[in-house]
Amino acid sequence: MEAFKTIANPLSSFFVIYILLLLANAASGKTHYHDFVIQATPVKRLCKFHNAITVNGQFPGPTLEVNNGDTLVIKVVNRAQYNVTIHWHGVRQIRTGWADGPEFITQCPIRPGKSYTYRFTIQGQEGTLWWHAHSSWLRATVYGALIIHPKEGENYPFPKPRRETPILLGEWWNANPIDVVRQATRTGAAPNVSDAYTINGQPGDLYKCSKQDTTIVHVDSGETNLLRVINAGLNQQLFFTVANHNLNVVGADASYVKPFTTSVLMLGPGQTTDVLIKANQPPARYYMAAHAYASAQGAPFDNTTTTAILEYKSASCSSNCVKTSPVFPSLPAYNDTATATAFTTKFRSPRKVKVPTEIDENLFFTVGLGLQNCPRGASSSNCQGPNGTRFAASMNNVSFVLPSNYSLLQAHHQGIPGVFSTDFPANPAVKFDYSGNVSQSLWQPIRGTKLYKLKYGARVQVVLQGTSIFTAENHPIHLHGYDFYIIAEGFGNFNPKTDTAKFNLVDPPLRNTASVPVKGWTVIRFVADNPGVWLMHCHLDVHITWGLGMAFLVEDGVSELESLEAPPLDFPVC
Repeated sequence: MEAFKTIANPLSSFFVIYILLLLANAASGKTHYHDFVIQATPVKRLCKFHNAITVNGQFPGPTLEVNNGDTLVIKVVNRAQYNVTIHWHGVRQIRTGWADGPEFITQCPIRPGKSYTYRFTIQGQEGTLWWHAHSSWLRATVYGALIIHPKEGENYPFPKPRRETPILLGEWWNANPIDVVRQATRTGAAPNVSDAYTINGQPGDLYKCSKQDTTIVHVDSGETNLLRVINAGLNQQLFFTVANHNLNVVGADASYVKPFTTSVLMLGPGQTTDVLIKANQPPARYYMAAHAYASAQGAPFDNTTTTAILEYKSASCSSNCVKTSPVFPSLPAYNDTATATAFTTKFRSPRKVKVPTEIDENLFFTVGLGLQNCPRGASSSNCQGPNGTRFAASMNNVSFVLPSNYSLLQAHHQGIPGVFSTDFPANPAVKFDYSGNVSQSLWQPIRGTKLYKLKYGARVQVVLQGTSIFTAENHPIHLHGYDFYIIAEGFGNFNPKTDTAKFNLVDPPLRNTASVPVKGWTVIRFVADNPGVWLMHCHLDVHITWGLGMAFLVEDGVSELESLEAPPLDFPVC
């Protein structure tokens, strides 16, 4: 027996180790390798060819599909004429801030002819995210879907749909978007609005030279499909609907939500919404359509409508449907804030969640536009904003300025002085009637590269208060490196004495981009459990161009697992 034991024990130990290795491999997920080549590609839209910047010659760019727990290794080679970075919008990037992507925040740009490999793991996220350029206005054409399926062997918390279709809403300029923003930066005026909206890169039937390429989504009668709707537009919130069909919302920003039914979605740039759509109508062709939600009174906007076609593929439809015009949906009015609000306030988490209740950092950030006086000695051609000014934007009256010689994360990690300060104000320096008539003495923000420092593990509440400086509008505010709970929103000025009664601390939705209502406020909470430098900004690119942003510096915790990883060897240099 003793002899048998001496033989059996090594064998059993081997099998235990083998099983543990299998389990560890299953837990760690797969690794997906991709090559992204940034290049100029001739793209024809609205009757004209443009040399658009694309990934791998595709517009929109490739869809990435992974499972929760998988790792992505993406080598980006820049063969375009512009500097570029790629941001993986909504990915938590736990300890991997070097892979987050915003230019001069977490990395220096990838110069023409150079490359950089992004490495990160999806941890605890399922649903729809997306990726896009985060350098100047390149994301007008450099973007694509990032779809995160449940871990292998796990299921959706709803019946498995028959098909899944990404629906990427975009904006198209009949010009080079880089030229558009450079002209606006030079003149100080607002940039030209887009010439079209697109669905999966195509404007649709209502635009010239576009009908033959309209996006078509096929369905069979009776089936339930999943639409993964992404607002990849640069500067415009959008309403989206499908003629004669209800949309059952089941997820947003790669978090599941308590399902609810609606006829229309409103998405700010950066936001995603997963909806189930049942093909329960008479077999025919039905338009999907999107147009602007334009909340800024008097501001110019693109008032066109993009369409795609939901086409039933049943036998009774195959010969006749193509000859008939698709059914057109009813879209809300451009300024229908009531519909936008009714939609955004329906979101709930599927069950009770752990919202921070004890708060360590209670912050109040104003969010809005401003005007800079014309600099002394400047030409009037450089001050073509209202009354000879230049447009600006700010949080707490600080207009965010990007560094140019180092990224903020690099400066923090290496202790390089003079790149940023950590005196971003926790509250406005001056209290005023934020959503009312604001004195013009408060219209001019100061410029600076100011960060707000958070200790690891700090429980944070931020009141995002919209202002009426120059004009009030809805602002989609995105926080990098984190999801946050939206515990309340409302109109007017936030009142801590009365509005705290509106806080949902039971089942608030988990998002990465919050729509701050026009002339209103939103309250978010999160735990600072991801060390690094994390940008928070308006996802209307015109506004971040003007300075509507700030960054949190989250310190390392105690252990290695609470600390930022070392930068990769191929990290771009400025």
